[in-house]
Amino acid sequence: MAAPEVSDSVVADIARREDQGGVLGRAHRALSVGIVSVVLLIAFEATAIGTVMPVAARELDGVSLYAFAFSGYFTTSLTGMVLAGQWADRRGPLAALATGIGAFAGGLVVSGTAQVMWVFILGRAVQGFGGGLVIVAVYVVVGRAYPERLRPAIMASFAAAWVVPSIVGPLASGAVAEHLGWRWVFLGIPLLVLLPLGLALPQIRRRAGGPVDRDTGTPAFDRRRIRLALTVSLGAGLVQYAAQDLRPLSLVPGILGAALLVPAVLRLLPKGTYRAARGLPSVVLLRGLSAGSFIAAESFVPLMLVTQRGLSPTLAGFSLAAGGLTWAAASWVQSRDRMAPYRERLMTFGMVLVAAAIATAPAVLVPAVPVWTVAVAWGFGCFGMGLVISSTSVLLLKLSAPSEAGANSAALQISDALSNVVLLAAAGAAFATLGSAGTTAFAAVFLPMAAVALVGAWVTTRLRTPS
Repeated sequence: MAAPEVSDSVVADIARREDQGGVLGRAHRALSVGIVSVVLLIAFEATAIGTVMPVAARELDGVSLYAFAFSGYFTTSLTGMVLAGQWADRRGPLAALATGIGAFAGGLVVSGTAQVMWVFILGRAVQGFGGGLVIVAVYVVVGRAYPERLRPAIMASFAAAWVVPSIVGPLASGAVAEHLGWRWVFLGIPLLVLLPLGLALPQIRRRAGGPVDRDTGTPAFDRRRIRLALTVSLGAGLVQYAAQDLRPLSLVPGILGAALLVPAVLRLLPKGTYRAARGLPSVVLLRGLSAGSFIAAESFVPLMLVTQRGLSPTLAGFSLAAGGLTWAAASWVQSRDRMAPYRERLMTFGMVLVAAAIATAPAVLVPAVPVWTVAVAWGFGCFGMGLVISSTSVLLLKLSAPSEAGANSAALQISDALSNVVLLAAAGAAFATLGSAGTTAFAAVFLPMAAVALVGAWVTTRLRTPS
């Protein structure tokens, strides 16, 4: 009887030392550097592509489809997320991550060589599928390889990985677009894939590979959930198409898309999500409201500054650069141990900041308002997002059993992406309808998104479950 007790104490001591070492301690250093490099790649792509998107849309004669270039990415990512959740829970996150990075790079090449807007959007769709695989696989790695105390810190590291791309990305991509052409921004990013692959995959294979419980074997894929994910992607695509093609006949694909979308989503997300049930359902709902409102608004900031205030793509993209610093700072704040008891209050404060930033941005449509107002407002908004996004990830993993980490992470990311699709569709429809009105069209995008963010502030009061 004594031997097992000694063995258990030794194991506990090893686990305690690994925990105390931090995310850059000897036990976790290589894995942390590897998965943060993956996030760095995604961050650089997001900031660089967002900067050159107005130029690409104009050259391909696709400004009317501008929102579709963003939502096409999120639409296909829905299927990738559900597939990755199934894949990671059953066989480990390694293969899902490697496949996702490959698809991500392939989509960039398709978009970078496109001659018409619809091919460009197709490339974004392929890229989105890969991104969906990657983000869920990374969350499963965090849930498996890091103890609960270290998870806020690794989430803060993910936010910190956005700092350099937020500053360098707009400048570099804007300069490349102006001197070499926007296509080279898309074609150059795939070269960065090799570093994350080389660093992350060996460590993931060693520390987080295989099913959670190897003794019970590998369960079969839940084909029903995968079919539901495909239905959600198809429905979201039809809704987005209807929103971009505002004619009476567009009601047909719009109604059909909604009929496919709503019941499938209700089956994929935790029960009670849409009525903000306390605990996990509200965490998932909050992720969608925060990310959707913020991304839908942010997607139109460069276009507003380029078309209404005459800024170059470089300066327009750089107006958002300070947000990377404030986002990372807020993620660091929420990762402090002493902040854990106040997490819900921090998230409420964060959502109020997000709503205020989105509502302030269209003030630059008034010529007398300095253009740097957007940069200041977005810095505060990104601070709010840093408090909220990292905290939703921490709460989700805390509320998930190890065998459910993949499925619940997929639900969190589905809420994120689906909200992006729906709110981008709404913003795109408003912009397409009022596009000739100039300033009114942009106001019709930003002010409703601020209202959605305020709803998110209310949802933060529903995160704590009764004792």
